[in-house]
Amino acid sequence: MKRSEKYVYNPQTLQFEKLKLTHKSYVFRTIGFVSAVVLTTFLFYFMTSEFFPSPREKALKKELSQVEYQMLMMKDQIQIMDKVLSNIQDRDAKVHRVLFGMDPIDRDLWEGGVGGHDPNAGLQGLKYAGTTIRETKTYIDKLERQIYLQSKSLDTLEQATKAKEELLQSIPSIKPVRVDKLNRDMAQLSGFGIRLHPIHKINKMHEGIDFAAPAGTAIQATGNGRVVKAEAKSSGYGRYVMIDHGNGYQTLYAHMKEIKIKAGAKVKKGQLIGYIGSTGTSTAPHCHYEVRKNGKPINPVHFCMDDLSPKEYQEMVNLASAANQSFD
Repeated sequence: MKRSEKYVYNPQTLQFEKLKLTHKSYVFRTIGFVSAVVLTTFLFYFMTSEFFPSPREKALKKELSQVEYQMLMMKDQIQIMDKVLSNIQDRDAKVHRVLFGMDPIDRDLWEGGVGGHDPNAGLQGLKYAGTTIRETKTYIDKLERQIYLQSKSLDTLEQATKAKEELLQSIPSIKPVRVDKLNRDMAQLSGFGIRLHPIHKINKMHEGIDFAAPAGTAIQATGNGRVVKAEAKSSGYGRYVMIDHGNGYQTLYAHMKEIKIKAGAKVKKGQLIGYIGSTGTSTAPHCHYEVRKNGKPINPVHFCMDDLSPKEYQEMVNLASAANQSFD
């Protein structure tokens, strides 16, 4: 086919002259044509994919919608977990402050973020679920950091609890004679303070409590500790045991019929250390029990609350306060 020719009117010669294209004009025309084809193709693809998606694209969009919905559900669950963890942290702080006198986790440290570059910033650029994923990931990072802090706090609590448990087990807190072996009405009880001496018949400082029970009744250690004395005298305390509980506390158990522990031995709360007798300066079988703090006698009645109702404990306090005659 013969290529068509183009003519243009020349006003100077008043004639139609044949149009001659330069090489540069050919190049520009070619580029324009190619650009038009590319732009048309892109617009066609965009229109068809946006308004006439393929079955695969429809399935992907549906799946993406489900993923976004699940992410929103996970975000709600994480927010609930965050509240629960905050509640645990509040309770942890109260335990630190009230029971152990320790400083709780610093609130700024607990709520603070991580400095520097945001590791989740790149997720913001995702068109459909970027914001949801980024917020969820940020929540997870916060929970992970707080769980670590709470774990370290619980490690500290565990160590403090073990130390506190040993301290509580060491402080004298039970009676030296099992409560089922004592007379429940506690009619025969001589307490701490000025009492009439049964032999010398003079008022004298009685530095302990006398628990009356049948001879041979078991005597128990009132707290964990180490035996520092296990001796027998012909007068005074007679056969007696002294236990050092640490933290300045010591207890003394006197007038024993028989000692079942040796000096230097470690004992546990409730462990058998001897039997009730009437040795030394004593008028009847009983256990003379003393509690000392930093070497000074203190009233043992405040360390004998085990297995007693409030009414029975108050009765014991009243009887121990009465100015009666001691057994030794």
